[in-house]
Amino acid sequence: MIVRRNIEICLPHLAPREVEALCTEHFANIGAFLAELAISWFCDSRQLASLMRIEGREHLDAAVARGKGVLLYSGHFTTLEICVPVVKGLVPLYAFMFRRRNNPLLNELQRRYRRKAAHVSVGNTDVRSLMRILRKNATAWYASDQVRIGTGGVLLPFFGEPAMTSTAASRLARVTGVAVIPLFFCRLADDSGYLLRFHAPLNAFPTDDAAHDTARLTAVLEDFVRECPAQYFWIHRKFKGRPRDLPGVYGASES
Repeated sequence: MIVRRNIEICLPHLAPREVEALCTEHFANIGAFLAELAISWFCDSRQLASLMRIEGREHLDAAVARGKGVLLYSGHFTTLEICVPVVKGLVPLYAFMFRRRNNPLLNELQRRYRRKAAHVSVGNTDVRSLMRILRKNATAWYASDQVRIGTGGVLLPFFGEPAMTSTAASRLARVTGVAVIPLFFCRLADDSGYLLRFHAPLNAFPTDDAAHDTARLTAVLEDFVRECPAQYFWIHRKFKGRPRDLPGVYGASES
C-alpha cells in the first residue's frame, strides 16, 4: 500500500501499530476531503470564511503592500480545497494553480471551480502566465511536493529519503522578486473549523543555489506534515521517478 509505505519511510519512529492507526486516520481524512470538496465548490465564500481561524494575517498584508507579489508555499493536504480558496477574500488578486486532467469532463469541472476559488486560475506548467500575474502583485498558492515524471526537478531529501523535488519556487522568487510565505492549513482537532496560518517570509531567500533554497522549503513542509500527519496526502507516490541507481520503494506499484 502506497500510504503505508510513505508513512513508514517518512515517520520511521512509529511502531507498526501506530502506522496502521495513522493509515486509518488518513483515509478518514480522504473521506472528509471529498465532502469538503463539494462544500467548497458550491458553498458561498462568506460561509467558508466563517469556518476559518486565521493566524499571521499581518505577514500576508505586509507582503502584499510590498508590491512585488506573494508566493504562498505549502503542500498537498486533505483540507486544500476548503481552506486555500479563503485566501481570495484576503488579497486584491489571487491565483490558484491546478494540474490538468486527462479526463476532459474532470478537467473542465476543476478549471471552472478553480476560477471560483481565485481571481485567476493557472495551469501548473504555465510558468509564463504565473510570472505575468505575479508581476501584477498577485498572491499565488504553490506546492512543489508532487512532481510529475519528466517535468524536471532535483533529487533532495524528504524526511531523509531522496525524492524528486521541484525548484520552481526558488527560481520564480529570483526572477520576479516575490515574497515567499509558508502557508499552513488544517482541520482543527475538535472539528470546530479550520486553521489558516501565514508564516513570516523566508529571510535571505532566494539565493543563487536553487537546490539549497528548495531544501529549506522542504524542511518547512516537513514541519507542517509533523503537525498534522494524518491530513497530508500520503496517497501520492512521492518517491517515484528517482534515478535507477536508487532502489524502488513501492514494489510492483513502481511501474
